[in-house]
Amino acid sequence: MTNSAFSRICLFHAVVVLETACASIDLETGFSRDSAIESEIISQSSDTYPWIDPLYLNSEITEMLDRLIAKSDSSELRIAKIQALLFNKSYLNLQYSEFQTHTAEEVFQLRRGNCLSVMNLYIAMARYAGIDAAFQTVAVRPEWDKRGELLVLSSHINASGNLGYKRRYIVDFTPEIQLQQLTAKAVSDRHARALFFNNLGAEALIAEDLDAAFGYFKNAIFLQPDLAIAWNNIGAAFNRAEKTDLAEYSYHMAYWHDSDNATAVNNLAKHYRSVGASNKAKQYETAIRQFNERNPYHHFARGQVALKAQNLVLARDSFLSAVRLKETEPDFYVALSKVYAAMGEDSLAAELRRKAETVLVSDAAIYQPSSEKLRLIDSSRIIGKGRTGTSIKMDQFNNQLW
Repeated sequence: MTNSAFSRICLFHAVVVLETACASIDLETGFSRDSAIESEIISQSSDTYPWIDPLYLNSEITEMLDRLIAKSDSSELRIAKIQALLFNKSYLNLQYSEFQTHTAEEVFQLRRGNCLSVMNLYIAMARYAGIDAAFQTVAVRPEWDKRGELLVLSSHINASGNLGYKRRYIVDFTPEIQLQQLTAKAVSDRHARALFFNNLGAEALIAEDLDAAFGYFKNAIFLQPDLAIAWNNIGAAFNRAEKTDLAEYSYHMAYWHDSDNATAVNNLAKHYRSVGASNKAKQYETAIRQFNERNPYHHFARGQVALKAQNLVLARDSFLSAVRLKETEPDFYVALSKVYAAMGEDSLAAELRRKAETVLVSDAAIYQPSSEKLRLIDSSRIIGKGRTGTSIKMDQFNNQLW
């Protein structure tokens, strides 16, 4: 059976993939939706798990908040106090754990969780304390892991809220992952709930509990019908269950809802290879290759591989291509400066480092991984937002990656 790639929110350490640019995959699929098939996949008419509330706070938590926060506290002070409660070593001292998605109450009891789990607790606490708080997704690069026959892609989610005119905050909980710049996108609680069940489905699929995986994925899609990662993931589950027609349809639905979903296109290419439809497989593989050429993160990844192999010319050319395609990514300039330094071009290297710093300070809303969980920003300085991307597997550069 071929590998299937699927996605979940904030679970794994980076391995071999990079996020994509703001471009669609050029592919004519000839796909048309079929209501009968979709009814077969998603037959429920209500939330299957109404008793699961990821944002529920028990009395122990609310009483702790009541003791911690005074009525006279400003919003900024309330946020700072909740941050200390969650992350300070003298209080909960929450630790990152990639392996299981939890509700707010479970995170409080276990003192650990992945980013979605901890954001469940933070947002629930913030709202209880009268602070504006919402989930937001952020594009990351790169986060794949291989689990048996499954390639698992990580996404990322944090929290943000308004503090009044032109001021807002971002709270994040993550190991030192790489975030794409300017890609934050606020999502509704219902959307976040769908992501929660998508995660549970991914975890069940890894554990080879197909019945549970199908239940969770179906609930995720019921809650958020355009959730492309859940459509892709249920396709992976159908593939494992050897229901290839439903797998194919689900992958198509993922691409239908997200036209830069390279994971779904890769899965379709593998599907068509496995069933002997080589011409169709080539069509999808060609589309991915063409997409890569327009993807600055693809060139960035190629440059990283070349730099590690001490191929400085290829590394330089790859990083230059990345910069040409996206001038607002400081990491591209940093990488290019390392190449020029290795080539003995110290003045060029210094100039590129200064350029990276200029890009960073030009937008206060760019999030950089650090030990700080909380950032207060002036929203009037945001220069623009990009779309979150999808991911391309980089094994064409190094066939030893798996």
